[in-house]
Amino acid sequence: MVRFLNLKVYYVFALTLVLTACFPAPDPNGKQEFLLQGSTMGTTYNIKVVAKKDAYDLATLQQDIDAALVQVNNEMSTYQKDSEISTFNQSSGEQPLSISPGFRTVLVEALRLGDITNGMLDVTVGPLVNLWGFGPDYKPERVPTPEEQASARARIGLEKIILDETGLSKTQPDIYLDLSTIAKGWGVDVVADLLEGKGINNYLVEIGGEMRLKGFKANGTLWHIAVEKPVTSERSVHQVVVPQDNAVATSGDYRNYIEVDGKRYSHIINPETGLPIDHKLVSVTVIHPSSMTADGLSTAIMVMGPEKGLAFAKAQDLAVMMIVKTDDGFEEINTVKFLPYLK
Repeated sequence: MVRFLNLKVYYVFALTLVLTACFPAPDPNGKQEFLLQGSTMGTTYNIKVVAKKDAYDLATLQQDIDAALVQVNNEMSTYQKDSEISTFNQSSGEQPLSISPGFRTVLVEALRLGDITNGMLDVTVGPLVNLWGFGPDYKPERVPTPEEQASARARIGLEKIILDETGLSKTQPDIYLDLSTIAKGWGVDVVADLLEGKGINNYLVEIGGEMRLKGFKANGTLWHIAVEKPVTSERSVHQVVVPQDNAVATSGDYRNYIEVDGKRYSHIINPETGLPIDHKLVSVTVIHPSSMTADGLSTAIMVMGPEKGLAFAKAQDLAVMMIVKTDDGFEEINTVKFLPYLK
């Protein structure tokens, strides 16, 4: 199986998908909800489409979806040795590499988000992620030495990536590009756009926790999404949101970590310090028209922490819900733009 993003590996997005138990679920107007499920990017996908019976060949539709997701892997999977991104990472980078339109779209957005977040979203941070044991190599769980950390930090930096009309190149041969922070969201967008291209305008697309929704369920109600309570001891609902025609992404650090000598180290690395994040912000949910953008923003705000993250969200006029750990439990902080989506 091609791995793109594994729950053990990189960013865990703690969203609980709300699906009805019926399959399909009819409504008085003759529409039904059809559920398509499969595996991709080291995780699973769940797609609900609302349509009249026999309006679509579901087997063919799923084949088209799988083909589109295979293409995303072929472009941006660091676990796939012959993908475009792996080819780039293995190259010296002196000669520009011609890249596909999908790869370019994701990289352009990654660089834009890196710029507006002052580097808190850095798609070159892979060497540090790998060093701490959260990358493809699954290194032993230990604290890297200061020398190892310094060596890895010397290999990161968005300014070392060059993207222009000739292609993609780098100023340093050992730069390692990893788009896992936003490419899973891109996969959601690809599938959602595919559905709309086929005339399907009532759907829910979920890949490994990232979602995009449009329209209504078969019974005429809006899609409801449950955001998970940020605890390791149980899986329960913290809040229910109604995203309307938008994407939803949640980033958290409470399930994916290593523990060394009794201390827990998060899988989310701060590119500025080179260290795992260490603050009270435990979960960030972003609602945005693009799943790719929501994906990247949720991670960047997690890196920033509660104060800087909230200030950034307000300055950018984003719909963001933050859950902060307190001495008494958790505090939920919502931006004004997020409030209309609360149930």
